Order: sequence, then structure tokens, then C-alpha cells
Amino acid sequence: MSDTDVSGWAALLRVHAALVPVLDRELQTACGLPLTWYDVLLELKYAPGGRLSMGELGERAVVSRSRVSRVVDALTDAGLVTREANPDDRRSAYAKITDEGRKRQAEAAPTYLAGIRRHFTDRMTAGEARLVATALEKVLNPRAGESHDQPHA
Repeated sequence: MSDTDVSGWAALLRVHAALVPVLDRELQTACGLPLTWYDVLLELKYAPGGRLSMGELGERAVVSRSRVSRVVDALTDAGLVTREANPDDRRSAYAKITDEGRKRQAEAAPTYLAGIRRHFTDRMTAGEARLVATALEKVLNPRAGESHDQPHA
């Protein structure tokens, strides 16, 4: 490995470790939503029918697969998500965003986006931000010419 390989990876890890707690704190202070809740609500908002299987949610959300069930339980207790049985597979369930979940996610979106701008994209040029996004998308989806549809807010 070259120094560039290691330094790029190390920078990604340091940025993630530094910014996630800051964004989490800002969302909780302003909106009462932990970042993990916001992320799950965001994924469900953009999912077909506002629902995903627990397995799909575990693949998409920026929360470990082992924590997805606990986060969905907490969101259910808060009335932001419901669990629905999978009629085709009794061992699995769907998480579905509620109207209140949509409302709370929408209320938190400006804080989330402002935090991303303030702590991340404002610290680079527009060209650098595009380059970072393009490079990281290649890591997520190495097949050339394909893009990952990711929600933005």
C-alpha cells in the first residue's frame, strides 16, 4: 500500500469519527432526534411505500445491522415507525414510517443539511465536494456508469 492509500483511508475514518458525534448532538439539541433515528427515517421516507424489511434497512441505514432492530423498536415506541409482519415470511418484518415520522424527519432536515454544510462541504470547494462524492460512490458501487440512489435530506 502507498502512503496515499493509507492517508486517504485514515482521513475518511477521522472525518467520520469527528463529524458523526457533532451532527448527532446538533440534531438531538435542535430536534430531539438522534442521528441514527434520522438516518432510519430518511431511508424509510424514500423507500417504496415508506417501508423496508429489517434486512434491507440494515443494508441501507448508517447503523450497524445488529442495532437496526433496537433503533426500530425505539422509533416504534416514539410513534415514528410501525412494524408490519411480512405475510410471505413470518420470521421477518417490515419497518414503515408513520405520518408523524415523516413530519419529524422533515422538521429535522434543515438542521441536518446545515450541519453537513457547516462541518463538511463549506470546508472544500464545490469541485472538491464533487470529487469526494464521485470517489466514494465508486467505492460503494465499483461498476462503472452506475450510480447509487441515496436520499439527500
